Amino acid sequence: MSSLKRPAISTEVRGRIDTDTLLRLAVTEAFEVKPTSIVHLDLRDLCSFTDYFLIVSVSSIRQVLAVADRIEARLRDERIRIFHREEDREARWILLDYSDVIIHIFDEEMRLYYDLEGLWADAPRQELVQNGSLVPLR
Repeated sequence: MSSLKRPAISTEVRGRIDTDTLLRLAVTEAFEVKPTSIVHLDLRDLCSFTDYFLIVSVSSIRQVLAVADRIEARLRDERIRIFHREEDREARWILLDYSDVIIHIFDEEMRLYYDLEGLWADAPRQELVQNGSLVPLR
């Protein structure tokens, strides 16, 4: 059995940061790369391993990397520790695991293939990009 524990969303110097703040920071950074879609799924009542999924889809591999890099840099600046990063060889999808918030960044084809929104269809869902504008998190 592993003794590795999932970290709480925290910062080394400034204390704790709440998940809503982490989500807002990630959404703001992702939006700067002009995604085709950003979706927020609330999984608090459905699973034990995370509270939220943030699903970002973009039209190119370059954008997948840019979104991931921007989010990681901003959260690192806020001293928020990442638990795990995973990606495929072609960088068509990247997962950023911040424990209570897991961020999935896909190109369009991979988003359709994994269909996280279909897998978690019971989760409350909010589309955060509409008509090219950012919609505030509820």
